[in-house]
Amino acid sequence: MLRISHYLRALVQPTQPVPGARSPGGTRPPVVIWNLLRRCNLTCRHCYATSADSAFRDELTTVEALKVIDDLHDAGVRVLILSGGEPLLREDLFELAGYARRRGFFVALSSNGTLIDAHNIERIAAAQFDYVGISIDGLEAVHDDWRQLKGSFRASMQAIDLCRRWHIRVGLRTTLTQANHAQLPALLALMREHDVQKFYLSHLNYSGRGRRSRKADAHHQMTRDAMYQLFERAWDDVQSGRETDFVSGNNDADAVLMLQWAQARLPRHREHLEIMLRAWGGNASGNGIANIDNIGDVHPDTYWWQHTVGNVRRLPFRQLWLEQPDPLLVRLRQHPRALGGRCAACRWLPICNGNTRTRAWAQGNLWGEDPGCYLSDQEIGLSPAQRISCVAI
Repeated sequence: MLRISHYLRALVQPTQPVPGARSPGGTRPPVVIWNLLRRCNLTCRHCYATSADSAFRDELTTVEALKVIDDLHDAGVRVLILSGGEPLLREDLFELAGYARRRGFFVALSSNGTLIDAHNIERIAAAQFDYVGISIDGLEAVHDDWRQLKGSFRASMQAIDLCRRWHIRVGLRTTLTQANHAQLPALLALMREHDVQKFYLSHLNYSGRGRRSRKADAHHQMTRDAMYQLFERAWDDVQSGRETDFVSGNNDADAVLMLQWAQARLPRHREHLEIMLRAWGGNASGNGIANIDNIGDVHPDTYWWQHTVGNVRRLPFRQLWLEQPDPLLVRLRQHPRALGGRCAACRWLPICNGNTRTRAWAQGNLWGEDPGCYLSDQEIGLSPAQRISCVAI
């Protein structure tokens, strides 16, 4: 995840804390994204969990989930994102969130927003979530089509307004596709109109139903255009003193493009930005990010459900993540990673770290080049001879 606004503030405000650097040669307690259940009232086209509106068997019980929170705390985890499916469908959501809060976690709620209404907003506010992220994947027609429920856009926007009315910090999350690329300016306008503090642009990852939707992935030029819009809006807000937060995820090439943008717009800050981005180190799947699914299986991140590194029912999280890591985790934690194709010869590999790996996996080579990388051969320092060699690989 690239914290665009944080880096821009750190450039111009010397007292602003710089986003944390990667631990040299070691692991760190990860941010844990926890899919508390798989059931969802929507069947979105890009759902990595392939959720549906039905009960799934063998999900963690309340007692088991409370123990997992204790285990996570023992492992040093302090950031917990509660997701699904739709987490509001889990009856013990507020009990689990409250327990995590009392144990000192930063607790965020990741929701599609359609179930947030006048009947439960007071309880959501009382839970004191540090952040509620609500997905908006385009204007009304596009959003309803991708979410496969007519009226879901209006329900989610009403949820955003309710959250703000109750002084809940809220974020608008968008997965970039060919269908909504042209609507990004309008989505950014919605952010301002509805007093949303955070905008998270996610690139499409080829996982779950998202794997079937990869033909709808934004073209490389569309992606570049979208990122430049985010850089400009974030910079405008930093200069204006607005406390907004712009973030992108699932394509760490964004950091390299941000350097190019800074060279053109903020040339005197470009060197400092590169130092910070090299310290950040790019993709953190399997190291700074972890995922627990609804039955307790642990994955390198939310898009890695094809591979399990352990189960929290059988082993404490600390043991399976820190003390006895799966061979895949060990390889993912190499920095920079040992990769093939264009990634192997890329001059920016120490910044990007080869991206999430799931798009490459969907293309048939887990450690090959990332098909979602939109940087040209020239931009990554690849000579014609090297390109021919990469194609041969």
